[in-house]
Amino acid sequence: MKICFAASSGGHLEEIACLRPIEQEYDSFLVTENGGFNELSFGKKVYHVQQVNRKEPLFIIYLVEIFFKSLSILLKEKPDCIISTGALATFPICLLGKILRKKVIYIESFARVDKASLTGKFMYRIADLFIVQWEELLKIYPKATYTGGVF
Repeated sequence: MKICFAASSGGHLEEIACLRPIEQEYDSFLVTENGGFNELSFGKKVYHVQQVNRKEPLFIIYLVEIFFKSLSILLKEKPDCIISTGALATFPICLLGKILRKKVIYIESFARVDKASLTGKFMYRIADLFIVQWEELLKIYPKATYTGGVF
């Protein structure tokens, strides 16, 4: 089995790094934004996509670029599964993975205790497994799986 781990920079990347035991057990690679913390401590193969913020003027252009780069990565690597902790920069690879019939697992941010994230709202509709780290989020995401924190 081959796994694609996908996380934006910062806290999302720190959360995905908590899944290191899974990463070490399987053939895997990481997709993350430019400018994250030392992502080389997680995985041997790392792909970078443009950092994106939905409030910046070039948001749509960056998102389109990320879609094309994500498609290229998926066609090259051919993962069986995508595991993501968000945020927005990871949505294209997850959506494309779903279209290409890959299993998609999304872990809602630990920082989200009682409110949904924007990425979580999108991913809830497409993820094969949607995980929340706080029991309170089951009210918002009733079909989610509560696992507790990944930390």
